[in-house]
Amino acid sequence: MIVIVRNLLHAVLFLILSFVGVAGLYITLSADFVAVVQVLIYAGAIAVLMIFAVMLTPRASRDNAEGLLQIPALVLAGLVVAGVAFVVLETDWRVATRGSFDTTAVAIGEALLSPFALPFEIASVLLVAAMIGAIVLVREEE
Repeated sequence: MIVIVRNLLHAVLFLILSFVGVAGLYITLSADFVAVVQVLIYAGAIAVLMIFAVMLTPRASRDNAEGLLQIPALVLAGLVVAGVAFVVLETDWRVATRGSFDTTAVAIGEALLSPFALPFEIASVLLVAAMIGAIVLVREEE
């Protein structure tokens, strides 16, 4: 749908939906921390940044123009969907006999807030200082 829609804002919203779908795939793989990071960073921060960029562009340049690559992109997307459908239908899906996976988010959270609390806080202060420095550098003089 990102390739098909003509409105650039709708394309960004479909991109957010695909990021959330990838996070769902991570959850099915028992990678809960990676899924949470996927939602926070990609579906949250990156997508909001893209929406701001789209909203700050002039209205005339927001619509996607007819491109030469739209038809090949649709064909490629159709081939990918057909390949995934073939794999889903033709694979012998057996139930795993091993036990369930341990959750990783709890262990990573305890590691960040117990023995590594000081480096974690130093990194956060350093990132905030870098962000403030970037804002000061690009600010227009009055």
